[in-house]
Formats: sequence, structure tokens, C-alpha cells
Amino acid sequence: MTLAVSRVLLAAAIGLIGSAAYGAELRVGYSSDITTLDPANHRSRVTEGLILNLYDALLARTDDMKIVPELAESWKQIDATTYEFVLRKGVKFHSGAEMTAEDVKFTFDRLVKDGAMGGQTSPRKSLLGPLKDTSVVNPTTVRFHLAEAWPILAAYLPFQQVVSKAFVEKVGTPGMATQADGTGPFKLVDWRRGDSIILERFDGYYGGSPDLLPVGKAGVDRVVFKVIPESASRVAALLAGEVDLIDELPVHSIKQIEANPRTKVLATNGTRSFFIPMNNTKAPFNDARVRLAANLAVDRKLIIDRVLSGLATPLNGLLSPESYGFNSNLPSLALDVDRAKKLLAEAGHPNGIEATLDVANAFKDVAEAVASQLTRAGIRTKVQLWEQTTLSQTWAKPETNNRDMVFQSWGDGALDPVGIFVPVLKGKDRGNYSGYASKEVDALLTSADTEVDVAKRSKMYQDAQAIVAKDTPLIFLWLPQDVYGARARLKNWRPSPRGVVKLHDARVD
Repeated sequence: MTLAVSRVLLAAAIGLIGSAAYGAELRVGYSSDITTLDPANHRSRVTEGLILNLYDALLARTDDMKIVPELAESWKQIDATTYEFVLRKGVKFHSGAEMTAEDVKFTFDRLVKDGAMGGQTSPRKSLLGPLKDTSVVNPTTVRFHLAEAWPILAAYLPFQQVVSKAFVEKVGTPGMATQADGTGPFKLVDWRRGDSIILERFDGYYGGSPDLLPVGKAGVDRVVFKVIPESASRVAALLAGEVDLIDELPVHSIKQIEANPRTKVLATNGTRSFFIPMNNTKAPFNDARVRLAANLAVDRKLIIDRVLSGLATPLNGLLSPESYGFNSNLPSLALDVDRAKKLLAEAGHPNGIEATLDVANAFKDVAEAVASQLTRAGIRTKVQLWEQTTLSQTWAKPETNNRDMVFQSWGDGALDPVGIFVPVLKGKDRGNYSGYASKEVDALLTSADTEVDVAKRSKMYQDAQAIVAKDTPLIFLWLPQDVYGARARLKNWRPSPRGVVKLHDARVD
């Protein structure tokens, strides 16, 4: 064999090794099915996680939560209420059409204009604050016009994916639910409801944000998201090699996955706070002393150590310690059963109270652990299991549901109080399951919404947290890590703090 031929064969072999991932199929065991393929018609993190494989946004976030350009090449603030975005050239939709400023304007008009989705208003409208209009400057430049100053516009743009105007006008809002024409690294092959979502690599992909390495086409030819709701079945599928990655790895399975040489555990700090809204609109939880007693009855550290394998941070309030505006001086809610019993007696319940804790089936075990601790302190608690959708509908109006407590979590992917503190604790907001209402808190949140001075705005949120800490409308619990199980052959992918499964970078051996 000549040296020249040897070099050719070696180069070919290296090429095959380097491209081994191409042609491979990556299989994901997903804990629940998505609700839609329409980026403008959901409020589901699971749905968003799938959609991010099909669609890109103007801006993106790095793993350390830094905001970087994605479909936009650059952006600037012109004045307090006007932002300009210059688009990346040569970006193609899966149909082959080139993305232009008209598509961006259409996308955001569809998100913020009332009735713009075939008579329906997007449920994501509130995620764009006071954005009122988008104008086209030229084919590669758009301007956003706000009704008032909103300093966190950029922080919320990674959550809004750009759609094709021509495609939406062709298939309509009903068609967008089951079809897709995005600019993302994968394109849709099939969605079999309740069973699987099948994607394949989009070879016309522009490469993604230059700040999110590696830049280029997706690392695998095909991705199959297999819907496996039951935790034990997902773990079994991973151990059997039927899937390469599973979300929502149960903490009791971590050691089993770590002990297997063919599997591994991947974890990241999460952005989803867990808490228990108490119904502040009726007795006995309309008394702040009872609510504080409930907080002091829960041994957060014990549950984190014993039930969550230590993979969580205890909270004295609602916000993540990494959130903008976090108040680090809130009073401790460490376990104090004696004081909890005294507070109950002061509130007129020397013999304790009876209560029911509502919870979705997936969180039965941890809810029972909390209920046991509440019972020990005199809040005798039974757990009632619910289907998640029914539970959410029941607690949408706490003033009329006649319920006591509900086990809840709320994600805050932007790590800004607007994403969690406002909906959960502002009077009558969409996530306020406790019925809590404070004029002081509402005034601070309203003022902070348009305050452009970063320090002043942070102080407003810290003051609001201090008031809520006195009122304790919720039992504050913990901020868990997001934990995944993976096959050892999965390479170049790590969990995102946003809690989404975007697989552009992933490779499989």
C-alpha cells in the first residue's frame, strides 16, 4: 500500500469517526406530551422545550443565562420605548423560504394583537409586557414600539420563536397546532399524539447563535421524543437502551443510574420554585398566624436530604437566589414545631386544625412527606390526588373553590420577578392560587414594571418580598435541580437551566 493511499484511507476513516453522529438516531423519553406545535399558543415549558428544536428566536440565552443574538445579528435601544433589531441574513425556514423582517413583524403582531390568531388572542401576550407594535424598517431590520418603558424586553425575547408569515397564512391557526415551518435545527416529520414526536435534521440550518457553540447543523440525523409519562417506565427504557435521554429522573433512581456503566446522571440548577398556596380567602388560612405556623412546621432540609437526595435549595421566599431583585435578608423559616403550635393556639386553634393538600399525581410522594410534617405540628393534613389540568382549573379561583392548600411550582426561565413573583403574588393575577391581595405589594410590582433604573427596580422587588415574608401567603419550599438520566453514548449535551430539551448540540456514539 502506498503512503498516498494510506493517507487517503486514514483521512476517510477520520471523516467517518468525526461524522459518526450523523445518520444516528437520538431517542428521548419525555415525561408528557406537548400541547401544540404553535409557538404562540401555549404556556407549557414541556411544549416550549420541543418547539425550540423546530424554531429559533431573535435572542437566545447561554447556559449562564446571558442574553445573546440568535436570529437577530444585533440589537439596540433607540429610546425608552423603541428597540431596533438587525436580522441575520440567509436564514431559511424549513420550506426553503428566506426569513425577512415581514416574518418577524407578523410573528409579534400575532403575539400581542387581540384576536390576531383567527379571532383568538395569544396566551403568551403577557410575556411581552407593553409591546404594542412592530414595524419594518427594511427587509432585514425591525423596530419594536412599546406603550411604556419596559426594561426587561430583551430578557423575554428568547421565549418567542419566529414563524413564517406565508406558512401561517396558508395553514391558519388550526394548522399551526399540528404542522411546523421553523428556522430551527430540526424539522417535523410526524407527531403521533400521546405516543411520539419525530424530527429530522434540517440541512439548510444557518447554524444558530454564534455565542452558543458549536455553530452548525444538528449533530444527529433524527430525533424521536417518545412520550413515557410513568417514571418507572422511563427509567426502565433508559436502562434497556431503548432511549438515550429521559427527563424528570426520579431522585430514588439516581443511584441505580449512576451504578450502571452504560448510563449517567445529568443535573443543573433549576429555575422552578416549589411552594404551597394556602387559601387566604377563607378560614383557617385567612389568618397570617396559621400560615406562618404552616411554614414553621415543614422541615425543608429533611425533605431535601431524604426525599430529594439533596438536590434542591431551601427557600424562605418565592424567588431563586440567582434571580434579579432577590432579597437575601428574609427571615428564616427553619423548622420550629413548638412555635407553630403556639401560633395555632393564638389563632384560636389550641387543638389544631384539619386541612386537605391538593396535589397532581406526579408529586404524590413529596406532598405526603410535607403533609406528615404539618400533621405533627397540629395541622392535620390529608393528601388528595388530582389530574394536573383539573387541579389548575379548580384553583384558578381560590375565593370560590372552597379548598385549603395546593402543591404547586412555577418556572422563571428569565430569572426576573416579572416571570414568577408577579403572576403568583399580585392580586388576581393568573397564577395567584392563594387569593393573596396586598395593596402595598401590588403598587410596588406595578411601579417596578416600568422602572428603568436597575437599582431602584431591584429595591422595589426586595421591599415586596419583605412584605410577603410577613404575610406568608404560601408555604415556601425549595428550588430543585433539574435531573436527567442519559446513556453514556450521549455526548456534547448538558441540561439547560431553562428546563428545556434542545438537542442541536447533541451527538451519539
